[in-house]
Amino acid sequence: MLFALAAALLLLVLAGISLPLLFSAKSLPERAQYDRAVYRDQLREVERDVARGVLNPAEAAAARLEIQRRLLAVTTDKDWSIRGSGRSPIMAAAAAIFVIASAGGLYWRLGAPGLPDAPFANRPPSQAAASDAEAPHVDMRAAAESLEKKLAADPSSAERWVLYARTVSMMNDWDKARNAYKHAIDLGDTSADVFAGFGEMLVMASQGIVDPEARKAFTSALKSDSANDVARYYLGLADAQAGDVRKAIAAWLALAADVPEDSPMREAIARGIADAARSGGIEAPPLPKGQPPQPKTTNGPSPDQIDAAADLPPAERDKMIGGMIEKLATRLQSEPGDIDGWLRLGRAYAVQGQSEKAVDAYDRAARLRPEDPTIKLQAVGALLSQLQASDPLPARAVAMLRDVAAVAPGAPEVLWYLGIVAARDGKTEEARQNWTRLLGSLTEGGEDYKMVKAALAELKSP
Repeated sequence: MLFALAAALLLLVLAGISLPLLFSAKSLPERAQYDRAVYRDQLREVERDVARGVLNPAEAAAARLEIQRRLLAVTTDKDWSIRGSGRSPIMAAAAAIFVIASAGGLYWRLGAPGLPDAPFANRPPSQAAASDAEAPHVDMRAAAESLEKKLAADPSSAERWVLYARTVSMMNDWDKARNAYKHAIDLGDTSADVFAGFGEMLVMASQGIVDPEARKAFTSALKSDSANDVARYYLGLADAQAGDVRKAIAAWLALAADVPEDSPMREAIARGIADAARSGGIEAPPLPKGQPPQPKTTNGPSPDQIDAAADLPPAERDKMIGGMIEKLATRLQSEPGDIDGWLRLGRAYAVQGQSEKAVDAYDRAARLRPEDPTIKLQAVGALLSQLQASDPLPARAVAMLRDVAAVAPGAPEVLWYLGIVAARDGKTEEARQNWTRLLGSLTEGGEDYKMVKAALAELKSP
């Protein structure tokens, strides 16, 4: 649609420049023609005056003589006229080529021809394929405002920061989305999707340029998941922008073979390859055949729908979430390998306050991706979210936390929860060590920094 609009505007500009050069303008009438017509009319007027008796023959003869003298002077003088410019097809073609080359050169220099129409981070691989009519309507602005209030009250939830990042990115607020993803990473969510989302928001905020910080984020995403298609796409774009078009094309061809045939990413890949090949003066290779299209199934509620539903009246919320959860849980029984489905089910149960069911769902996801410690951290968060200050920590949460600490002992969220465990067990010094270490990794003056500092101040002296 955007390309069609741009092409139409370009044609209008070219028409305005070229058409006057392709057709000769008609010459304007000569000045002498007007003068001769006036003098002839004056001669006829003299004859009418004679007939009416206004002029006598002597006066009429003198008048005729003067008018004839003027008519003769006009006839013998060199005529002049304003003539239109002649046809010049060569000039028209030259003007058209100049306009197209200038516009294309500026766009190639300042634009981002390989940038997708919408962020890929908003299109997870197993995104629900249900029609819009089947999906519940969610007001993105209202959902964002709700999440902002919750994050202001409790900024320690990495999962909620990710939800907020995805919500505001749908509203094209790249800066807020970028900052939200950064919060989630600082809190220990180092999953591939979060790093890829963070990198993509950096690219969007910088008008399509893959800067060093964005490249670093995409590289981190591939360390967690070497098949992450968002990171692979943008690293290819980074190579193209750096002038290494052959490397970019090779990366995109490999990616095209790994994504489903019906993936919207294939269109962006084809565009990127064509642009890179054109800039490198080589022929664009055809896209390889992709993977079979994913089945059109309804994967249940999205994270944004779940969080937005939390603010509905209890009856409406339970009805909305309950129906979607039931469909999702039923489908997962026949498709137990859908890790994203289990994660969504865990989030849905967590919103409903069914922490044990949420942990069971997260546990199924963790078994499918054992190298990702953030899944168990989400399970820990679900177990602790319903606790009061005086409640003992569930043994299941402590056990999972110890498992995560063995893999990622320095993760901010691990340090935070380990501090909570130590403080509740009366191990004040251990809690202080964990939280002090956490404080050193946070930005001074930020909300997270203030929260950890307040927790340290509340610890009793040994």
